[in-house]
Amino acid sequence: MKDLMSMLGKARELQEKMQQVQNEIAAIRVEGSSGGGMVSVTLGGKGDLVALRIDPSLIRPEEREILEDLIVAAHNDARTRLEAATQAKMQAIAGSLGLPGLPGL
Repeated sequence: MKDLMSMLGKARELQEKMQQVQNEIAAIRVEGSSGGGMVSVTLGGKGDLVALRIDPSLIRPEEREILEDLIVAAHNDARTRLEAATQAKMQAIAGSLGLPGLPGL
């Protein structure tokens, strides 16, 4: 019975820590950029696009394709940074609970 109570306590602790990490991840903001910083994209922790900044010199009809490519590249850069930040948070919780690591990370 003591082992069962200990396991339930650990499960509750894990659930609380996971909720805390999910809240921390939701609050993350990462920025990706391309074109030497001429285009930048900011993503929230859930992958939502929070901001897009475009250098005014790129906003010309003849530069449309380049601008589109730079936006995609900036978004991909931000997404990579977000995945790394999320993975770091998940590894931190796994380490704090004495777990060897979480699957897929």
